[in-house]
Amino acid sequence: MDDRNTGYAQGIGSSDIGAFADSLAESLDRQMKVAFEPEERKSLRRFSSTEVAELLRVSTSNLRNRHKDGSFPEVHTDGRGHRFYTAEEVDDLRNILVRTGKNADAYRPGRRDGDRLQVISVVNFKGGSSKTTATIHLAHRYALRGYRVLVLDLDPQASLTTFFGFRPELEFAEGGTIYDALRYDDQVPLSEVIQKTYFHKLDMVPAGLMLSEYETETANALARRVQPIFAERLALALEEVDSDYDIVLIDCPPQLGFLTLTALAASTGLLVTVVPGMLDIASMSQFLKLASETVKAVEEAIGRHVTWDFVKFLITRYEPSDGPQTQMAGYLRSILAGQVMTEPMLKSTAISDAGMTQQTIYEVDPSQLIRKTIDRALTSVNSVADELEQTIQMAWGRR
Repeated sequence: MDDRNTGYAQGIGSSDIGAFADSLAESLDRQMKVAFEPEERKSLRRFSSTEVAELLRVSTSNLRNRHKDGSFPEVHTDGRGHRFYTAEEVDDLRNILVRTGKNADAYRPGRRDGDRLQVISVVNFKGGSSKTTATIHLAHRYALRGYRVLVLDLDPQASLTTFFGFRPELEFAEGGTIYDALRYDDQVPLSEVIQKTYFHKLDMVPAGLMLSEYETETANALARRVQPIFAERLALALEEVDSDYDIVLIDCPPQLGFLTLTALAASTGLLVTVVPGMLDIASMSQFLKLASETVKAVEEAIGRHVTWDFVKFLITRYEPSDGPQTQMAGYLRSILAGQVMTEPMLKSTAISDAGMTQQTIYEVDPSQLIRKTIDRALTSVNSVADELEQTIQMAWGRR
């Protein structure tokens, strides 16, 4: 074959790949700006009375009557007289309920004196198990429920960072990511890389490609016996902001490297996502075996046991009508018993469609999707979040 006619003679080099990346980055930046005009930043929609009543755990009639008697302030009302609330206004109502409600503690879900910060790593050995999707939806749900939430993007691919409307390759090319708070030279306090988000009560720490350097640097640091070692760096970094949050959610990379081990050693709980298929379960089994062996080595290095309040397995991308999936989910439950969450996260076109514009189902305008589809997705995600919330509350000695 004549190479001159196929283009193979000249070939495609690293500069060409770099050009592909630049073109994609510029295009994505334009798309992001179009999607979030005029602010060119993401913003959060208002929530209906039905949504707010569910978040506050009150009836819609109670919500309506509290407005009528003046104990709740008025909010935005549309032409049909329907009330719509910002996330900040929902939080204001929650604070009023704490002060005036019959059972104040029921409206105060976060930490109390003596409760330790809950640091939950979302992990799996392979991509495609909905780690990022689960992390972002849990973060949004818990912030709306009144928890003070911090999310850490520990994956150099930075998918979670992009979900928050940031362009990591443009905005954090010179720094400002979790890498700066973990690196071995010129380390900065975690508070300096925390980003306030458009989502009330939710902050985040972004990631970027530079984070991949942590793997190589950690190997070198271990050889040079640099202290503190990797397994203690995130835990120590979190101590600075411990009192500022109730829950920390960590989106881990899809492999068991130093980044994931750093997260595991700092965590109080683990959420392992798994698609109910034989290959995925086999991969997860390998992950658990390797994690067990590696954590034992970490324990010897730091001189203490690494323990968690809970380890839960979340079945993701679940289709109840899929016979083989149902069979594999049952198999998983029979082996791991109570460690597998009762509620699965369903595979949903609503979640996929919202994700196309870097949104969760809590952000997307419900009118933009089929009502039945989004209701099904919301029921699934809310049920997952509520079940894990009960586990968190139990770790705090409640319920």
